[in-house]
Amino acid sequence: MRRFNLALLAAVALASGLTAVPAQAHTGRPPGLESCTAAGCHFDVPPGTYDVKVLLGGDAESHTAISGETRRSLLPETAVAAGERASRSFTVNVRTPEGEPTGPDGTPGLDLALGGSAPALAGIKVTPARHTRQIFLVGDSTVCDQPGDPYSGWGQQLPQYLRKGLSVANYADSGESTVTYLAEPRLWATVQPLIRPGDLVLVQLAHNDKTTDEATYRANLETLVAGVREKGGNPVLVTPIVRRWFNSDGTLNNGTALLVNGLGVDHPAVIRSVAAAEDVPLIDLTAKTKSLVESLGVEGSKAIYLYNEKRDNTHTSVHGATVYAGLVRDELVAQRLVPAGLVRVG
Repeated sequence: MRRFNLALLAAVALASGLTAVPAQAHTGRPPGLESCTAAGCHFDVPPGTYDVKVLLGGDAESHTAISGETRRSLLPETAVAAGERASRSFTVNVRTPEGEPTGPDGTPGLDLALGGSAPALAGIKVTPARHTRQIFLVGDSTVCDQPGDPYSGWGQQLPQYLRKGLSVANYADSGESTVTYLAEPRLWATVQPLIRPGDLVLVQLAHNDKTTDEATYRANLETLVAGVREKGGNPVLVTPIVRRWFNSDGTLNNGTALLVNGLGVDHPAVIRSVAAAEDVPLIDLTAKTKSLVESLGVEGSKAIYLYNEKRDNTHTSVHGATVYAGLVRDELVAQRLVPAGLVRVG
């Protein structure tokens, strides 16, 4: 049975311009927890970037995870022994629309949902973030904040691996190609002005470039790279996750799995070429996901994708998206694109 514990003193420090559900109103709960129920918390804050500090634990052993906005995983399930308390912090991006840029606006403010097998929230503090570095995500449905179960993009799971001081602004959108991402005003024209010096911009677009010729595809990637650099940001090109499309010998060495389109354009190969020519860091997620899926085999890899639920060999489950986000996390650290101290490992 799931348990929820609202024990201990708590405080929500809200700077000017931020308001919360009125504290100490008609109950004995401490300030801050008035903004919370057994399911989660809501804070009436304007769009921006916020640091969240939570105190976890209660009288019994607890296991608490936190998600926010459109199903973003912000804190992995954390175990705390009975009678003990554990403090954790993360940074979250709040915006409208809160999920996919071309999707519905969502709920104004910051919404956090409590999960885990036995959640126990003892305190919470929300403040505007200072000196925060952002990771912008430019991508498609395999990356985006998917609005409903059982779907999840890897970008939706990436925030749980990051500590306070590093946030994810996921502007990936379902169905987008390099062509449509550049053309749609709610996408690149919205993202580019938000990029600040030092921000990372991860670009994974390929799945929907099914009719894009190689010259156009290459030029579009170059345009995105140049646009990031124009704002002082740091572009990172990401090859697409593989489709779960096996050959009879148990390999994924075919055009469907490896994102070669109907015109014969080898998307991962073009991305690698552009990264080399433009001196851009490359996360070869195609190679990494190919290796992983092949190692799991035909049956084991079903849980990574939505084969069992939807007969879908392209989109990932929450489990699969979490595993793939971990691969991205590992590369961010290995290539020193983010400080190791801002990343949760394990």
